[in-house]
Amino acid sequence: MIRGKQRTLREALTTSRFLFSVWPWRAYGHMLGTPVVASLALVPLAVPAAPWLLAAAGLQRPTPMSWTWVLVLTLVGALLLAAALPWLAAPVARLERRRLRLVDGRPLGDQPHGPIQYTDPATWRAVAYLVLLVTVGALLSAATSGLLLFLVLLVVSPFLVDGTSLVSLGFTTVTTPEAATPYAVAAGVALLLSPYPVALLASAHGAVARALLRDDSGPLRSELVEVARSRARLVDLFEAERRRVERDLHDGAQQRLVGLTLRLGLAKVDLQPDSPAYAEVTAAHNEAKELMTVLRELVRGIHPRVLTDRGLPAALGELADRAPIPVSVRADVPGRLPAAVEAIGYFVVAEALTNVAKHSGADTASVSASRHAGMLVLEVGDNGVGGADPVRGTGLTGLADRAAVVGGRMLLSSPPGGPTVVRVELPCQ
Repeated sequence: MIRGKQRTLREALTTSRFLFSVWPWRAYGHMLGTPVVASLALVPLAVPAAPWLLAAAGLQRPTPMSWTWVLVLTLVGALLLAAALPWLAAPVARLERRRLRLVDGRPLGDQPHGPIQYTDPATWRAVAYLVLLVTVGALLSAATSGLLLFLVLLVVSPFLVDGTSLVSLGFTTVTTPEAATPYAVAAGVALLLSPYPVALLASAHGAVARALLRDDSGPLRSELVEVARSRARLVDLFEAERRRVERDLHDGAQQRLVGLTLRLGLAKVDLQPDSPAYAEVTAAHNEAKELMTVLRELVRGIHPRVLTDRGLPAALGELADRAPIPVSVRADVPGRLPAAVEAIGYFVVAEALTNVAKHSGADTASVSASRHAGMLVLEVGDNGVGGADPVRGTGLTGLADRAAVVGGRMLLSSPPGGPTVVRVELPCQ
């Protein structure tokens, strides 16, 4: 360890110059300040704890209070303390974060601001620290401080006796300086070595304070923001790449295949119907037309042209027309949505209708799309047998994954016997 570079009391303890540094005095200051802070915190706690004090006083009366009233006062006191502790823990936590710098100079994160939130885990960590501070912390620090004061009294005991007076040392009494000297020497040695146990106590106190009072939300919040931005970039990149592939297939391969089909058709005209070449060209012509149909479906599957040109409601109508069972569509989506949301919404509905046709046994289905409160809400329902379970597959996990790409979620209702409703919510602001 490089001298002067220690940031914590624990690091300083490992150096050979610990006793000659400022760290022992900082440990003493932190330890002596703990009972003071705990005492100041106990004063306002007396108000919410008043029912407990009344219950304790009632039990000490000549005619003790009934156990019913004791139980009522105990419960009322517990409720008052649960409500008041977060408000008291907040200022104590702010003070202790500053006092922690005496024994730990590492950054502790941003100071929490804003109103007290009872649902915030940081609030209850601060409450736990306050409880430990006024109980274990205060008792250990007060006991250590008392022991140090006793050692100081032992050191000066030879100067307090003159042969006629006596000094009680607790376990014995001394009347002469000569009798007190051995105790004074032993106490002096103990005082010289006391920075080590005091530093260990203050270091343990600091470790507990750091664990309970540090702000973990800052790095986590930054990491979540970066993950969200990275996911948005990946979605945009994937959408751009899909559009490029669609354009290349539509404007390149599909047009060339159309040209090949026309040339094969023209070649058939110049051949005799009963010739072997005519049969081969006819077969090639038919295969080219079938391939063109397959390619057209492939292009539509990558990104349907109607979705790009006319938006999600029209694309949902086209999906319903191609479905193997009757599908009713109700779309209330004014204006255009972000391209990524439209694409994900379209493919979610397409996969859901595919699941209906394959697994539900339904003879009718419905699709609804609406936009409100910055959310695109899609619902696909059917009158099938129900019992859909994401654990068993059936594409439901894929639907949830697609929705999660843009920060959405999927909800499923599918009791045995039906009906089944798949609800997908996608943020579209």
